Amino acid sequence: MEVKIEIAKRAKYGVSGSGDTVEVVERPQGGFSVILADGQGSGRKAKTISNLVVNKAISLIGDGARDGAVGRAVHDYLYTLRHGKVSSTLNILSVDLDTDSIVLSRNSNTPIMLIDDDKEVIFDKKVKTIGFHKEVKPIINEVKLKPRMKFLAFSDGILHAGRRFDQQVKLSDIIEICKNNSSNEPQSLAKRILTHALELDKNRPQDDMTVVVLGLVENINQKEIKEYNLSLPI
Repeated sequence: MEVKIEIAKRAKYGVSGSGDTVEVVERPQGGFSVILADGQGSGRKAKTISNLVVNKAISLIGDGARDGAVGRAVHDYLYTLRHGKVSSTLNILSVDLDTDSIVLSRNSNTPIMLIDDDKEVIFDKKVKTIGFHKEVKPIINEVKLKPRMKFLAFSDGILHAGRRFDQQVKLSDIIEICKNNSSNEPQSLAKRILTHALELDKNRPQDDMTVVVLGLVENINQKEIKEYNLSLPI
């Protein structure tokens, strides 16, 4: 199999930088994790919070901590550092080759979605964000690795897109966009979802927007080279 990861981002309209942070890290026991944090507010202050959260998560994953333990430890770190006065979301999507599974760790008010040829699953059980409350732990879901699956995570700027104009984004629309995307070619999917959200906000996003797509496809050509492709306008 081949893992394909795409990230598409856009800052809030009129703000110079996004308060969302997303990074990809290799797991010491094999595999990859995508970490997405949405800091409270927007702009520089939110970016500082989300950077703290993601960098701490990267460090813990690199030390071999399991994702559930990472979520709890990052919460404790932020709660202690900022005295329970700021919050952040934290989603971790991991391809764990040690267990041959996808592990989804979620502390967010937005869902994580699974879409494959047979079904759509929306992981949206209510859970606290990190930083505010003294006792917080993530919701963990684990799915066995198989090809032709797509996992989607996004910040709340996507979920709330269009509500200022009475046309808030629907999860059913996101599912339809996914189903119209080739199963073996998820590279353009994150950008298509982001573009849809931007259209609903009249191309003036009312919050920071980030979309993460993690896809599993057949490694038809038995490729052994790992590739990263980045496009980062500055």
